Amino acid sequence: MNTLTFLIFFSSISFIFFGISCFVTEHMKSEFIRYGLKNYVKLVGGLQIIGALGLLIGYYYKPVLAICAALGLAILMIFGYGVRIKIKDNFIQSAPSFIYAIFNIYLAFALYKLNY
Repeated sequence: MNTLTFLIFFSSISFIFFGISCFVTEHMKSEFIRYGLKNYVKLVGGLQIIGALGLLIGYYYKPVLAICAALGLAILMIFGYGVRIKIKDNFIQSAPSFIYAIFNIYLAFALYKLNY
């Protein structure tokens, strides 16, 4: 398994986990209440799952799908980072969304460079 494949699996598995947790855990539901976004927990969870599946499926079958999925996940995380800043979370609380945003931007560019 090469590095890009590993990173795609890592991102995809992470977002599948986060997405599912939006539907089934009270912790995620309470976090979205804290963010002031309680009506969006299922939407965000669904987008995370769709993005993760798009990244996996696209990597193997349709590179443009993987690139779009990586960019979509990055945008989702940029918005997540913005919410964390808005509610004045500290650096440790805010860092994961920022790191995942950068990480998925990197994946999009790496996939583009590899395929186009």
